[in-house]
Amino acid sequence: MRNNTEWIAKLLSSRRRYAIPIMTHPGIDLIGKTVKEAVTDGEIHYQAIDALYKKYPSDAATIIMDLTVEAEAFGSEIKMPNDEVPTVLERIVYDADSVNALTVPDLNAGRIQEYLKAAHLAAQHIHDKPVFAGCIGPISLAGRLFDMSELMMSLYTEPDVIQNLLQKCTAFIIKYVGAFKDVGVNGIVIAEPAAGLLSEEMCDAYSSKYVRQIIEQVQDENFLVILHNCGNKGHLTQSMISTGAKGLHFGNAINMVEALAEIPSDIIAMGNLDPVNVFKMKTPVEVYFSTIELLEKTRTYTNFVISSGCDTPPNVQPGNIDAFYQAVTDFNQS
Repeated sequence: MRNNTEWIAKLLSSRRRYAIPIMTHPGIDLIGKTVKEAVTDGEIHYQAIDALYKKYPSDAATIIMDLTVEAEAFGSEIKMPNDEVPTVLERIVYDADSVNALTVPDLNAGRIQEYLKAAHLAAQHIHDKPVFAGCIGPISLAGRLFDMSELMMSLYTEPDVIQNLLQKCTAFIIKYVGAFKDVGVNGIVIAEPAAGLLSEEMCDAYSSKYVRQIIEQVQDENFLVILHNCGNKGHLTQSMISTGAKGLHFGNAINMVEALAEIPSDIIAMGNLDPVNVFKMKTPVEVYFSTIELLEKTRTYTNFVISSGCDTPPNVQPGNIDAFYQAVTDFNQS
């Protein structure tokens, strides 16, 4: 079992800049499978992770950031195109009665076991670097079950209903993350993008409070929690820190240098190259120089890990990924 306290200490003391982009979709392309096949079959999902592990020098392996798995387990209907990320079709809870009736699912619901299988296989076969699983955060899950626009209004009109829903979401996430921990992965990336829609006070009350409960249950020296909030524009960094996560992951909406100035030096800060406008849309030369630019700006922060701002989408060109890693290599050699 990997001691993450030692891994973090090594990262913080290293003169080499670590790189951990959140990407699995390029691995799906490498093995010639569809997104739908990978998100429904744990073996195929693992093969995509393994293909990336063998081809690129990432400092950790990650699984797909699929933010529909947990909602499906609760009973949501999911649209799954062949080559696009899955989406939740419609809300399944509406009011106090429907939230009260909502049952916290077991771990055999939906595609949960397929994601646990992918994580287990990765943990079994990848030993020279950490393997990080992924899950959705409490308010982001609640937004998929209740509808995010409706939830935002209900935070003011019926907060007790949303608190009840969040408690059920949190209970399930604790159980799900505990299962990831049991299959041997080294940590979890909790994706909480919906929290970016909130003020700091509301984020504290309706997101960070519940994320903290998850972290208190699962994070230890052998299991690292990384909190991802791609909606944070700088107003929620302190709220993210308050959760106790040992790693924070930022999207491209934030100024990474300004975020780093706020973050304690013993917390890993990850981000934040735009997954679409940089990784997918730019040329390899442009990706290379965008990567170098971010590395130079953050040079003095030893706790910085360069990453994509979110999970890279399907159909990123291999040359762009090559350019990203080449830039990291060149920076480290310099």
